[in-house]
Amino acid sequence: MSDRHDADAMGKAIEAAAQARLIAPPNPWVGAALVQGQSTWTGATSAPGGPHGEIAAIAAAGDGAAGATLYTTLEPCCHTGRTGPCTEAIINAGIVRVVVGVTDPDPLVAGKGIAQLRAAGLRVDVGVGAARIERQLAPYLHHRRTGRPLVVLKLAATLDGFTAAPDRTSQWITSAEARADAHRLRAESNAILVGAGTIRDDDPSLTVRDWAPPPSAGEPQQPLRVVLGTAPEDARAQPLLELSGDLGEVLDDLGRRNILQVLVEGGASVAAGFHRQDLVDRYVVYLAPALFGGDDARSLFAGNGASTIDDVWRGRIVDTRMVGPDLRIDLVGAGPPG
Repeated sequence: MSDRHDADAMGKAIEAAAQARLIAPPNPWVGAALVQGQSTWTGATSAPGGPHGEIAAIAAAGDGAAGATLYTTLEPCCHTGRTGPCTEAIINAGIVRVVVGVTDPDPLVAGKGIAQLRAAGLRVDVGVGAARIERQLAPYLHHRRTGRPLVVLKLAATLDGFTAAPDRTSQWITSAEARADAHRLRAESNAILVGAGTIRDDDPSLTVRDWAPPPSAGEPQQPLRVVLGTAPEDARAQPLLELSGDLGEVLDDLGRRNILQVLVEGGASVAAGFHRQDLVDRYVVYLAPALFGGDDARSLFAGNGASTIDDVWRGRIVDTRMVGPDLRIDLVGAGPPG
């Protein structure tokens, strides 16, 4: 088939995968498209314990799967977990070609699924739509490659870079639209992490409330609530997981708990700690069209910053968009594109 046809079919699989983003974790949100002539059937990974995307597409196709081409965003699994191996179902369905977006870095798979399919006589092509899928599955892939969750640091500030008034008041710097967008970030994260000072000062509930997903996306799972330090027993965010110590070890702990993405929400000392130790994978900054107009307000990060211009942290802006009256800026470290 033509490269254009393959790209279009994989695009349908990627669209299907997006529908599983909120319900599949800690499993990867995989999409699949089964193509036979002019017919296309799609599927996406269900909640844990349910069928994977490939199985859902095969079930949708029924007898149409025999002789078809399967497009899947992630290498099919080849081991038995809560469900049986997808490779076995693909072979038994009579599929003749499998197009894989990215290989699965999970040690239980890691090329073994592709090898099984090829050993059974199926043609397997790899890499179609890989850049889009790497972005879509970034938390899962990062977790499997490093053992740690992807760290997203959410920040909100005025245009002159302040996050709270001198008297510590901060609600609300950004708009209702920005807050709803931030709750969508919460829904996409498996854990929310804040410092004990934030719990004491603001008493947040740390739940997903102000954003409603489309019906096709399913009901979001409430993220695990994590505090660095000790929280009051009557804090609204209870029950909380209390962690302390080296931040790298905190991330290792969360990784062992199958947390794929952690949203760090502050305060300024916690944000500074993750930033200065180069532990942030993605910064999401909401800028409000507001100015404190002085230098006595509270900044995004606590403590001393770069002492010279040569020491200033520099990254890459990867996305900008308006959210209501506010500007959302996404940036990552100045490394290779990822």
